[in-house]
Amino acid sequence: MASPDTSSAQDVPTRTLVRVPGNHLMTDLLGSRDELLDAIEEAFPQVDIIARGNEITIAGPDSERVGRLFEELVVLLERGHVLETAVLRRTIEMVNADERPSEVLTAELLRTHRGGRVRPKTSGQKRYVDAILDHTVTFGVGPAGTGKSWLAVAMAVQALQAKEVERIVLTRPAVEAGERLGFLPGDLMAKIDPYLRPLYDALHDMVGNEGAQKLIERGIVEVAPLAFMRGRTLNSSFIILDEAQNTTPEQMKMFLTRIGFGSKAVITGDATQVDMPGGKSGLAGLEPLLEGIDGVAFVRLTGSDVVRHRIVQDIVNAYDQRDAERAAAEAARELQRESDRHQTSNSESTPT
Repeated sequence: MASPDTSSAQDVPTRTLVRVPGNHLMTDLLGSRDELLDAIEEAFPQVDIIARGNEITIAGPDSERVGRLFEELVVLLERGHVLETAVLRRTIEMVNADERPSEVLTAELLRTHRGGRVRPKTSGQKRYVDAILDHTVTFGVGPAGTGKSWLAVAMAVQALQAKEVERIVLTRPAVEAGERLGFLPGDLMAKIDPYLRPLYDALHDMVGNEGAQKLIERGIVEVAPLAFMRGRTLNSSFIILDEAQNTTPEQMKMFLTRIGFGSKAVITGDATQVDMPGGKSGLAGLEPLLEGIDGVAFVRLTGSDVVRHRIVQDIVNAYDQRDAERAAAEAARELQRESDRHQTSNSESTPT
């Protein structure tokens, strides 16, 4: 589809021609009033892009990369994607990372009750769902907005529909975050309901309110606080432990040893949002402890995998930068303290 011209002195492609299969795709490819084309030119300021008929000519040092970008966007259009600014941004990020957006964004997990397609939206999310498919226990660790819980519920519903499991178990620790359980109205289940609401919401997105209610009433979907898992063995189940950073080490061990035959478990958490008293989290330090165990996978999602409003990604990146600066400053202070101790030791040992 793309024809690079390598006639430059350094034999580096400076001009690439992309032929779009059919003029009907050009409007969606370039956007209303060329808004998508303008966004591509802004992302690659060193190239000139000219679109005529069903041909796009790209000139400049990044012409080959931009040509690949247009090819990937055409594949997405042909497979039913709607090109929006957010989709274009993620596609550009993947192309710049030498990834194939058409392989990531077209992987369909299931259809929702309204006919919508559930798909990974970033390469990190694709690695996450692939790990869930291929492993018995998968840890998804990352900041808010990366789809950890939502995709885990989607994979659970997919496994249930494919009859790979007989039930879904959704659980999370009921850790207080500013409001004590005893002061909330209602019985125990009413008190813990707010803690489990994100899992309910994801389930309702997949199967609808009525479908979710029927699954819960029939016991096919169980939603319970983590404390209710003690003493059980869960066979033929898809188990999701959400907000795992708020477990104690003892609770995490208890949960991992509940997994029975024919079951899968997904553990999600954000190490930056620990609400545990004293900050002792059952999620911390697990990767070096469990690495090498067959059937266990760890997937780390980052700010680039945030699929909420763009401002959420910017906020996550700002926090990450602050934490990195604090870590660097603390390392520098420790180095200075060590240097001071060394100088003091030398001065004390020098005879007068």
